[in-house]
Amino acid sequence: MAQFLNSMHIARSIPELRQHLAHSQCPAFVPTMGNLHAGHIKLVELAKPQGDCTVVSIFVNRLQFLPHEDFDSYPRTWDADCAKLEAAGCDVIFAPRETDLYPEAQTVKVHADPALADILEGEFRPGFFTGVSTVVMKLFMSVFTGKTQGVAVFGKKDYQQLMVIRQMVRQFALPISVIGVETCRADDGLALSSRNGYLTESERTEALHLSLTLRELGRDALAAASALATHLPALEGKAMSALSQRDWQPDYLTVRRRHDLQAPQAGDALVVLGAAKLGKTRLIDNFEV
Repeated sequence: MAQFLNSMHIARSIPELRQHLAHSQCPAFVPTMGNLHAGHIKLVELAKPQGDCTVVSIFVNRLQFLPHEDFDSYPRTWDADCAKLEAAGCDVIFAPRETDLYPEAQTVKVHADPALADILEGEFRPGFFTGVSTVVMKLFMSVFTGKTQGVAVFGKKDYQQLMVIRQMVRQFALPISVIGVETCRADDGLALSSRNGYLTESERTEALHLSLTLRELGRDALAAASALATHLPALEGKAMSALSQRDWQPDYLTVRRRHDLQAPQAGDALVVLGAAKLGKTRLIDNFEV
């Protein structure tokens, strides 16, 4: 077990966390599943000046994994994560055991609006956003109960997730400001992701083509402009074909309007989103255009 300075506290249970935050008036919270990279640390650094106590959770949430997905093999890098968080100035790590966060079978769940949550990621990973919304609500209740204000920081790489969380906070009237942070990328433009660690050396080189294909799709969509609705199916099909020819297995490469991820019309602010499997690794990315 790594040793840490007294300035960073590790809370293992909800009561312990709440006790430690008793005097905090505005916590700044970053939820993670651990296996932290530079993108996570950027979120922590940006969160720190937003509140009076910076809290980072490390919890691999079983509810958001489908039966065939990688819950058991998801990387757990506890000592390295703690060292990175301490260096970034984190005040509290909330690292509950599964029995602490789910002491009984979680039969009460948060179901996001199907119009937002059952498309794109929700179509290819049914139930994913129910798992995400439920655990984030439990984490929010753990961190922010009794507070009149707080801040939660999420990366825009999980664009649809950010929108689902914002809608949940708004509709439940939670006293939390949700901040979205631009995707952190490697020098060559690849979006940083914990799952990048699954890629072989050759796959890591090839992985950049997801972002390149999305950027080209975004440029094509802007060029179509006034006739976007007419041309979009062909443009998306072209992008899907281009990636498939490079031995990817794309789930979707699509252009949507930013505010609700529905099909865009001329004049809408746009976002390009994609998810595709390279070898055994599924990657996602997006760009606002």
